[in-house]
Amino acid sequence: MASLTEGNTRPVRLADIAKAAGVSHGTASNVFSRPEIVREEVRERVKAAAEAMGYAGPDPKGRLLRAGKVNAIGVATTDPLSYFFDDPYARAMMASISATCDATGTGIALVSAGNEEKLAWNIQSALVDGFILFCIEGGSRLVELTLERKLPFVALELGFEDDRVSAIGVDNVAGARLAARHLAGLGHRRFAVLSLAFADDSTGLVSPGQVQAAVYTGTRDRLAGYFEELSRFGVDTARVPVYETENDEASTWAGLETIFASAEPPTAILAMSDRTAMIAIEWLAARDIAVPRDVSIVGFDGVPDAALCDPALTTVAQPIAEIGRRAARRILDFDGTVRRETLDVELVVRASSGPPPTRA
Repeated sequence: MASLTEGNTRPVRLADIAKAAGVSHGTASNVFSRPEIVREEVRERVKAAAEAMGYAGPDPKGRLLRAGKVNAIGVATTDPLSYFFDDPYARAMMASISATCDATGTGIALVSAGNEEKLAWNIQSALVDGFILFCIEGGSRLVELTLERKLPFVALELGFEDDRVSAIGVDNVAGARLAARHLAGLGHRRFAVLSLAFADDSTGLVSPGQVQAAVYTGTRDRLAGYFEELSRFGVDTARVPVYETENDEASTWAGLETIFASAEPPTAILAMSDRTAMIAIEWLAARDIAVPRDVSIVGFDGVPDAALCDPALTTVAQPIAEIGRRAARRILDFDGTVRRETLDVELVVRASSGPPPTRA
C-alpha cells in the first residue's frame, strides 16, 4: 500500500519516487518489478528514496488488473473450509491440483463459506483466473455463482445435467457394478447401502421416490449400478436398505444404528465413499462386529487412507491424481469450450471384503 505524503494530501506514487531518486519512471518501476536489470547503485538509490517517503511498492492489485491475469486458480466448495483438510477425497484431489499448479508457478485460493451470502461474496471477490468446483452438495448454487463471474471453471463430479458446465468425473454406474459384483460373487445376499446425498440437507432411509427425484445424479447412478448388478445375482433390491448420509461421522453412525437394528442385518455394506466406509469399519469394530468375518465393506474413491485403515479397505478407485491434473490444466489452458469427461474406475480388492459368515 502506498503511504501518504506530508499533510496526508495524496498517496505517494511511483513517479514521486522516481523524481526523488533522479531516475526515470520506467527505471523506478523496474526496481520493484524486474530488479535484476537495474544497476545495484541505482536500485539502492531508488529503494532509499522509497523508504524515506514511506512507499512500500506498487499496488499488486493494480499490476494484476493491468496484466489481465492473476496467475491463481480458485478451488471452491459450499462446505466449510475444513472440508479441504478433513475429507480424504478432498485432500487427495488437492494434492494433485497443487502439484500441477506448483509445476507452472500458479497459486491456489480456497473458496468456501458457511452460508449462501458469504459464498456469493467469496466467489465474486476471489482474485483468480478460474475455478475448480467441488460440487458435492449445493452444486447448482455454486455453478450459478461461478457463471456470474464469467471466468473459466470446471466441476468435479458435477452430479447433475447442465450443458453450460465443463466437468470431469467417473463412470459411476460401472464403478458401482464392480463393487456389487465383487461382494455378490463372494456369496453375499444381504446388503445395505450407505449413500451420499440424493438432495441437499437430507439424510435417512431413502424411498424409491426420493431416488427418482434425486438432485445428484452421481449418487443415483451409483445406486443404479449396485442394484443392476445385485439383481443379476437374484437379490431382491426392494429389501436392500439405503441410508442417505452427509458423508460424515454423525449421519453414518445413525445409518448403521438403523441398518443393524434389523432382524436380518446385512453381511455386506456398499458405501458410496471411502470416508463413509472407514467410519463404518470403526463403528463395527467398537461393537465387536468383525470386518470381513461378520460384515464385508466396499468403499468408493480410492483415497490413500483406504489402504492404511484396519482392515485395509476394498474400494472402487477413481483416478484422483489424473482428475486433479486435468482440472487444473483445463483452467490453465482454457480455450473457451465446454467439455464433459468421464474417466474409468477400477476395483482394488483388499482385506475388508470376504465371504459371508457361514451362519448367514
